[in-house]
Formats: sequence, C-alpha cells, structure tokens
Amino acid sequence: MLSKADDFPIHQTPEPIAYAGTDRNFYDRYFFNGYAPDGSGFFAIAFGVYPHLNIADAHFSVSLAGVQHCIHASAILHMERFDLKVGPIRIEVIEPLQKLKITLEKTEGIAAELIFDGRAFPIQEPRFTKRSGPRLMLDYTRMTQNGRYTGWIEVDGKRAPVAPGSLGTRDRSWGIRPIGTAETQPTVPATPRGVLWYWAPLNFPSYSVYFHVNAEVTGHISNTRAAIVPDGADVSGIEEIADAKIDVVLKSGTRHAKSATITINSRDKPSIRIEVEPVARFQMRGIGYLHPQWSHGSYKGELVVEREDIQLAEVDVMKMENMHIQAFSHVRLIQDGKPDETGIGVLEQMVMGPYAPFNFTGMFDPAP
Repeated sequence: MLSKADDFPIHQTPEPIAYAGTDRNFYDRYFFNGYAPDGSGFFAIAFGVYPHLNIADAHFSVSLAGVQHCIHASAILHMERFDLKVGPIRIEVIEPLQKLKITLEKTEGIAAELIFDGRAFPIQEPRFTKRSGPRLMLDYTRMTQNGRYTGWIEVDGKRAPVAPGSLGTRDRSWGIRPIGTAETQPTVPATPRGVLWYWAPLNFPSYSVYFHVNAEVTGHISNTRAAIVPDGADVSGIEEIADAKIDVVLKSGTRHAKSATITINSRDKPSIRIEVEPVARFQMRGIGYLHPQWSHGSYKGELVVEREDIQLAEVDVMKMENMHIQAFSHVRLIQDGKPDETGIGVLEQMVMGPYAPFNFTGMFDPAP
C-alpha cells in the first residue's frame, strides 16, 4: 500500500510508511493545550493516527465559564497517514519543530483557527517503556514544546480572538500504548493495575521549565526528568536535570492536587523550588482520554462527528473517566540568590489504582 508519505525520504524500514512495525497498538499523536494568561479560557486538541487499526481520530475542547465544549471526530484512515485531517479538524505543519496550525471548521456551533509558535527547540523526554509480565504495554518517544498562540475560537455564534499573551504546550508522541478495544486475554498472573503520572510544562517570562514523573503502584519511579529551556534556545541550550521530584498535597475526597512543590537539584547551582497552585480543572476526557464512548482508536464508522458539553460543576471527579485532568496553575519559582519569579502553566494529573506513598489500596479510594 503506497501513500503520499512514501514520496518523502522518511522511511525507517523496507516497508511502505503505511506499515508501522508489527504491534497493533502503534500510534502517532499530536497534542496541544493553550490558555489565557489569567486562566479565563483553556483549550486543548488531540489528533491521533493508529496505522494498524486503520483509524484516525481528533478532538477539540474549549473550557469557558465552567463548561467544556467538545468536538469529537473519528474516521477510517484508509492507510493514508499523510492526510492530517479528520472530519472538521485539521493539523498543518507550517515550520517543522516550530510553527503549526490547528483548524476546526464550524461544527455544531464550534469553530477555531489557531497558530502555535514554539518558544524554543522542543525537548525530547526519556523513552517510556513498560511491560505487564512478558507483554510490552508502553514503548514510546515524546517531544514537548511550550509556545505562544494567536488566532480565534467561536462557540455558539460568539467569536473571540485568543487573549493576548496566550501560552501553552504541544507534544508529539509515537510508539506503542494501549489503544482501541481492550485486549480480551490479560497477562497472567494478574498484577495490581495502577499508575501515577504528573506532567508540568511551565511558562516563565523568559524561559520554560518542564517536569514529569511516572511511577508504579509501589512508588517506584520509572521515568522522570526536568528541563530548563531559555526562549530561543536550540538543542544545545536545553538543560536537562535528572534529580527532580514533586511533593503533592491532595484535595480531600479526590485524587487531584490541592497544591504541589517541584524541586529541581542542579549539580552546580542552588536548588530550584517551584510552588504550584492549581486554579482551574480541564477534563482530559474532553479530548478522548479515558472517554467511555470516544476513547482513542475506537472504531466509530467511515466518519462520525459529535459535539459534547461537559458541565464541570456536575462532574464526579472520582469516576474513572474524570480522574485524568490538567489543571491551569499559577506557579512561583524560588532559588537562592535570585528574585522569585511567577509564571503560569499546567499540572497534568492521573493517579489510578493502588499507590503506596498515598496509602491508596483500591482502584478509586479518595484522599482522606
């Protein structure tokens, strides 16, 4: 099966680009989020291609005044990975690793046209791998980049430009993770299911700070890294730091953060402490993550598009589909010998299943 991508020198195997190795769970995804400087508006986009399922899907969600307005779209890929369009949602790469455009054609009252422009060269996070017994469950690479947005969003006849100074983050990830219909035969013997994931891409006036941590149910950290990237930096200007951690205070009755402190220890500089104050919640189900009907890679038909509105005040945050969130946050960076700096960013959170450091023993028990 030849496709448009085969006319570009990007092959990694002797196969046509339509074939991505042998694992049915191979995926290739774009993710974007953006927010006004005061947090009054928050939007996010996910666009995924699943070559061995022959499916592509895309999601757009904007949160305004306590409501997340979402457009979900799913289509048969027809083995053509170079068409970055699913129904009304389209991604255009204007300048690779720097500038991209997202378009949502008017659909059930929602439309958008957004330009993302990177603040510096993207970081490459450490490769994520995880097995369940003998079975490979995760094996992917991700790059992350903070940036600035211009453009507009329209909801139900009200079109407004994105607020001046709007910031956000985009990532590109590709590899293997569970997608589509769950596998019918789990590995044996059964092991406790659970995950802890925190991701904090943060924006300060002249630079970006990135932090993430992935941990097992025992508290063992399987993947973590921090990075500091000045505006305009190329790859040589990225400072990566392995010695970093997060301490989280949970909201009673939930598994979401009331506050958090990120500590970054550099060898030759005073430690950095970043205080994170979550302000507003964005439900990741609005762009397909853990969505009970629109999970990534689900087969819906030749092309299906649907609007969904999520009333945030009515969400049960302890239901599985609502536990994965991003929180727009105010942040303060403290380092000896320097004035404190304030910024804004996101704290993405997903804590599911047993987790020993929090004394969670069940799948959904909340913090006391």
